[in-house]
This record gives sequence, C-alpha cells and structure tokens, in this order.
Amino acid sequence: EKDVQVMEDERKDKEKHVTNSDYSRTQLKVLIVDDVRVIRMTHKMLLDRVGVKDHVAVENGKEAVELHNNGQSFDLILMDKDMPVMNGIEATRTLRSMGISCKIIGVSSSTCNQLYVQEFVEAGLNGFYTKPLTVKMLGEILEKIKS
Repeated sequence: EKDVQVMEDERKDKEKHVTNSDYSRTQLKVLIVDDVRVIRMTHKMLLDRVGVKDHVAVENGKEAVELHNNGQSFDLILMDKDMPVMNGIEATRTLRSMGISCKIIGVSSSTCNQLYVQEFVEAGLNGFYTKPLTVKMLGEILEKIKS
C-alpha cells in the first residue's frame, strides 16, 4: 500500500503545474459530447480539477447541435467520434456549417484508424486526442485555447 501511495504522490507532483493553473479566471465554457457516462463524468472531473467549472455534457452529436440551435455557445467542445444518433464527424460538420467557430477537439479511443481520424479532422476539428484524457492533455488543450 505504501508503494501505491508513493506512486500516487509522484503522479500528483508531475501534474501539479497543470492543476495549479487557474483556468476559471478565463471563464471558459466547455461542452462534453460522449455517449459513455463514465467518460462524461471523467471529463467533468478533469475540468473541475484544472479550474474550469462551466461545463455541460450531452450523449450524442445531435444533442450538441440542438444546444447550439437553442442559443448556447461554448469556447471548447470535447467531441467523441463514435456515438449513436449522430456521430462526432457528422456533428462537427453540422456545427461548422452553422458557422460555429469554437475549438472542437476530437477525443476517441486508440482503436480508431488513421483514415477515420483524417475524416474527423477534415470535418473541422482543431485537434485530436486519444482516450483517456489526462490532466496534462487537458492542460495542453486549454493552453492552446488561451493563445
């Protein structure tokens, strides 16, 4: 059990520079789009951890499009690729065709092939990350948005 605690402390030390950053002052609003509840919860937890408190989560691309149709706007969308009803590629294309210019970051499993990632990027992504997101990865994403 001691070894586990030491490893946990080392991991926290490595991530401290990200968690100490205060993104809450930038008042970013983030939309999480993923059909897996555990992933949505994990992304919310990571956002909270880095100081981003204004976030909304939906289960598919259609719900993301509907939020924008209802007048909600976001600074960042974390978009899954494979979802029922409307997948991430279709949702990204639709949002871009509506004139949505916020950053859209694709987040998907490591099993996706390069052609599918390329199609996702061509739909209008600003970046792509493999699940699971880490605090460090999220920090990189947020730094890009700030600049």
